[in-house]
Amino acid sequence: MSRLPFYLIVVLLLVIGIGMSLHRHVQFEVPWTPGEQRQVWEIEAQVNFIADGGPVKVEMALPSTQQGFRLQDEHTASPGYGLSFIEENGTRRALWTKRDATGSQQLYYSARMQVTPRAQAAPVPPPSPDDDTVWERPYDTAASQVIERAWARSADAFTFTRELIRDFSDERQGENARLLLTQFDRVPLLVRLLNQAGVAARAVSGLELEHGRRRQTLTPWIQVYDGDDSAIFNPRTGTKGRPDNLLLWERAGQSVLEVQGGTNSGVTFSMLSRTQPAEALVRERVTESSGTLLNFSIHSLPLEEQALFQTILLIPIGALVVVLLRVLVGIKTSGTFMPVLIALAFIQTTLATGLIGFLLVVAVGLVIRNYLSYLNLLLVARVTAVIITVIAIISLFSVLSYRMGLNAGLTITFFPMIILSWTIERMSILWEEEGPKEVLIQGGGSLVTAVLAYLAMNNPWIRHITFNFLGVQLILMALILMLGNYTGYRLLELRRFKPVTED
Repeated sequence: MSRLPFYLIVVLLLVIGIGMSLHRHVQFEVPWTPGEQRQVWEIEAQVNFIADGGPVKVEMALPSTQQGFRLQDEHTASPGYGLSFIEENGTRRALWTKRDATGSQQLYYSARMQVTPRAQAAPVPPPSPDDDTVWERPYDTAASQVIERAWARSADAFTFTRELIRDFSDERQGENARLLLTQFDRVPLLVRLLNQAGVAARAVSGLELEHGRRRQTLTPWIQVYDGDDSAIFNPRTGTKGRPDNLLLWERAGQSVLEVQGGTNSGVTFSMLSRTQPAEALVRERVTESSGTLLNFSIHSLPLEEQALFQTILLIPIGALVVVLLRVLVGIKTSGTFMPVLIALAFIQTTLATGLIGFLLVVAVGLVIRNYLSYLNLLLVARVTAVIITVIAIISLFSVLSYRMGLNAGLTITFFPMIILSWTIERMSILWEEEGPKEVLIQGGGSLVTAVLAYLAMNNPWIRHITFNFLGVQLILMALILMLGNYTGYRLLELRRFKPVTED
């Protein structure tokens, strides 16, 4: 019979599982390791103005997700004001309105921006350069000469911008540049000259992030387009590129703040840098995108179900350990997957407490089960009696440990009582049929398997991977299918060939 369909299924499971895991890591930035931290900037903008005593409209530019920063959440504080958010052409603005306002007014806006290299900005249409810029005399001649001088030393739009800005620096400033600066502000002047030269450019406003700073203002920068490429330039030095700590607050070349019905308006910024666990930020993103088709995430469930699945998703790890030990090593266990359930109990009780409790319950249960064998009971009645006995033993040990001040003993109640009862029943029958040696072999194998499964299931990295990447379950399925296809010798069987090696 062809094994091709089997191998196709295994490969398909591996590809789908790895693909789902990579999608979670790339799309939602779920970290591969637990405990990773992300830098988050908390920024507060305070708008101040004096209201004239009538209707008031306040419009302010808002930040958005952009290269290097992702908008995590935002809040406003504006008692008595109506508020709406306006989104157009990749830009965002807030509009506060009030029918009647008098005197000093304060409006607050706060945002949390996560630092992430994978964030991308929504596209903003480039401006159309105005070649027909009209200048008054003698500024028209000065502007033309400045443009000609920079154009001759450049090769493209970006190098032209760099040379033009440097011509207005203190070191290279000529008479034409000084004349223009007496009449125009630097940034609007540079943008006007760039547009006259046929270079698409606009002035943008950025906030330089620095931990603990208060009452900061936005600084102007110049964004230049060359075909499909764009770059940010420092209007004071001509340096190309956006600094890592620069958050572009306004990206469309519009005004940052517009106030109608008030005077003496202004906006200042305060900022703090914090570190937050990456998992908490991922949980927020997953909640926001809960309607996405590919968002197969446990984080979208209620917290109670999340806590339940965090344990359930560990069971395949324990099952893989059992398969490895039984198929490749050849360890015998009492029951196929009883060690997995015991390992789950160890997670709740801690390993030392769980081992002691398990040995005590099984030992006492075997003694009582030995007595029940003389009563010649039917199987169902005998197992039921063992179950009641196990419950009584666990209750007795819990009370005694509490009276002795050993609170760890109370966790023995996490043991699966039905499984313990069947374990005692199986070991008792095995003792009668095979002898105590086989009981020790299978009982010891069960404990060794349970301990190894516990160490694997309780590993922080494994708990993180299984809970955050559901594709891992498909990878585990593929590995178990491949192990199920193994028909070779087990490690413990190789000792049969020891006499051959001695000869």
